[in-house]
Amino acid sequence: MGDYKIPSLTTDIFIFDENTDFILIKRKNDPFKNHWALPGGFVEYGETVETAAIREAKEETNIDVELLDLVNVYSKPDRDPRGHTITVAYIAKGNMDNKKADSDACEIGIFSQKDLVNIELAFDHAKIINDCLNAVSSKF
Repeated sequence: MGDYKIPSLTTDIFIFDENTDFILIKRKNDPFKNHWALPGGFVEYGETVETAAIREAKEETNIDVELLDLVNVYSKPDRDPRGHTITVAYIAKGNMDNKKADSDACEIGIFSQKDLVNIELAFDHAKIINDCLNAVSSKF
C-alpha cells in the first residue's frame, strides 16, 4: 500500500423490532465513555464488513442478528476523535430478549425515536439512527 495513510473501517448495526424500537449500548471506554451508541466496531483484517457487523452485534449485545439492508457509508474525516474512520451502517433484526451488555458495552437498552432527545449519543450516531429509522419506515 506504500506510504498512503488509510482510514480505519468500522461497522454500526441498527437492531430493531416490530415497533421500530432499537438497541443501544452504553460505551465502557473512551472515546465517548458512558455515551449511548449503536453496537459496532472495527472490521478485522481478512473479515468482510458483513461478518464484522454480525460479530460486533453478538460481542456487544449477545444478539444473533440477520442483516437486512445496508443503510449508508459515513466517511467524514472528523467523525471519530481517534482518527479518520469510515463506518458502514446496517439495519438488522434479532431476538432482543437475548440482550446482554458485553465486550465494550457497560449497559444495554431498548429505545424509541422519542427517547433520542434525552440521551447523549456517541460519534455521529444521531444521524445514523435517523437515517436507519427512515430506511426502516420506507422499506419494512
